[in-house]
This record gives sequence, C-alpha cells and structure tokens, in this order.
Amino acid sequence: MAVTISDVARAAGVSKGAVSYALNGQAGVSEETRQRILGAAKELGWRPSLRARSLSSSKAYALGLVVARNPRLLGTDPFFPSFIAGIETTLADRGYSLVLTVAAKHGAEEASYRRLVHEGRVDGVILSDVRTDDPRIALLLELGLPAVTLNRPTAASPFPAVCMDDTEGISSAVQHLVDLGHTRIAHVGGTQHYIHGLSRRTAWANTLKRNGLEPDLFIEADFGAQQGTEATARLLQLDRKPTAIVYANDIMATAGLSYLHQQGLRVPADVSITGYDNTEYAQYLNPALTSIGSDPLLWGSTAAQVLLNQLEGKHDGQDIILPEPQLIVRGSTAEPPA
Repeated sequence: MAVTISDVARAAGVSKGAVSYALNGQAGVSEETRQRILGAAKELGWRPSLRARSLSSSKAYALGLVVARNPRLLGTDPFFPSFIAGIETTLADRGYSLVLTVAAKHGAEEASYRRLVHEGRVDGVILSDVRTDDPRIALLLELGLPAVTLNRPTAASPFPAVCMDDTEGISSAVQHLVDLGHTRIAHVGGTQHYIHGLSRRTAWANTLKRNGLEPDLFIEADFGAQQGTEATARLLQLDRKPTAIVYANDIMATAGLSYLHQQGLRVPADVSITGYDNTEYAQYLNPALTSIGSDPLLWGSTAAQVLLNQLEGKHDGQDIILPEPQLIVRGSTAEPPA
C-alpha cells in the first residue's frame, strides 16, 4: 500500500493539515515540527502524489514534445531515443513527466498542441525540428503555452532556445575531404525547411566556395535510410560523379555505404563518406564511419532544464549555447582515387 499523509501524520503525532504545510514548505508549523514531519515521511518512504499536486495547484507537472515525423523514420533514428532519455533524466529529478505525441497526419500537429492545452496535460513544450518561418511560434503564443526551442528560429520568437551549432562540424568534414584532395564533394542533405537541414547544406556550400569549388552536387532527402539510398544512387548516375559524399546524418550515410558496397564500389578507395551524429554503431561499420559527434542526451537534458526554470521564473531568457559538434575521423575517408 502507498504511504499517505495520514500515515505520516500518525507517525509524527500531528494533524494532516500540519503534514501538508510541512511537506509543501508553507508557514503554519514550527521548524522543529517541520523537521519531525519530514523525518517521519522519509522513514516511511512517502512519495508525493503527482495527481494530487496537479489537482491542488492547477499544474500538470508534465512537459510536451510533439514530433511531426513519419513514425517509420522516427523509429529508426537513434537521435530521438537519446534526446528523449536526456529529457526524462531531468524531469525525473524534478517530479515531472513527458507527454510525447507523434503527429504524422496533415493538420495533426496543430491539433495536438491545441488538445494538450485544452486538456491541461502539459505546462510547457519543447519544440524540435525548428523550421524556417516556423508557424508554431505564433500558435504557442496564441495558446499561451511556454516553450523552449531547439536552435533559434528564423522567425521572431520570445522563447529561449538551446542551440547546437552544426555548421562548424559540417565545415570540418568538408575541409577534411578537401585537404585529402577531393574536388567533387556531394551533400545528401536533410529536409530543407528544417533549420538544421538548411544550415548543414549552407555550411557544406560555403566551405566548398572558400576552397574555390562549386557546390553543385546536392540532393535533398528526408533523413531516412530509403531516401539516403535513393540519393546515393542518383549521385552515381551523374556524368560528374562525386568522389566524396557528406551525409546529413549517420542513417543516410549507413544506407549510402551499403548501396556503394552493393554496386561494387570500395569505401574509401573509390568513394569517401561522412555522417553526422556519431551514433554508437558508426564505429562498428565496415569501414568505421567518419562522423560529426553531437550529444542528443545533453541537448534533451538542457532543454528540459531551461523550460522548467522558465516555468519557475528562474531562467534569464538567454539562449543556451551547447559545445560545437566535433569531427571524428575514421576509416570511411581517404584520398580520392587517382
């Protein structure tokens, strides 16, 4: 049976009202009595009821994350499990929970936010996959729902952002390939209306231009394995085939690696490739994948911390800048074929 405040009251020899005052940090009991109640609660293993706290304070004690992606792609992307684990780690320490919604159908995303507010299920939300001119900013302002964004939106936003600059990592990967002697470096990028998809393409293009090379080998994909494979196939059909491919994430890079092997091409002897995210399996591929190391666990944990601090009036409103992802060079990159 769960320990109740009645059990704590009996053990401490006080009323239930006194227990409520003490456990909620309110005035009404002496410090000596408060310590006796807290000691009794600890000894009995009392835990606060989230439902009771929610009913008494009109708070949900939950944060929301609405993900508008194909569930199939979401299930294969190792970024999100680590990111969600980071959120959950912070929330567990603060007595909050996470409400995760996958909004895959047209119109489902806006409906999800409205439902979360109408049903009072969350106190704030974390905005992932931030887009150019993101319409969710205006929606959340209309709904009066606090938020934190992953990276600073291009549209005006009053919400704090937790930013991880991915441009330096991509630039490092491209420069690494240029230094090896590559001049035909392609980019299989992610969805371009996502800020991180666009920023990675821009970093790729700018680095090539700084080295006097043309950024003319770009194909947009959806961050998934199937489109990563299809993009790689299209690149191999070009008259001016690339000798190196920079992928926007490790999933597409892994799919591309497999396709290259199927076509009888050697990596890196014929084609060098790089990924992004430095997922755990990257080091176990054959050859091991050169990738850019991000930290989704830290990103999730920090985003949750910033939003909770905002809800408690403790955040100063400033953006949080996380360490830049670094290039990890492994066996999938080498000098171009002679």
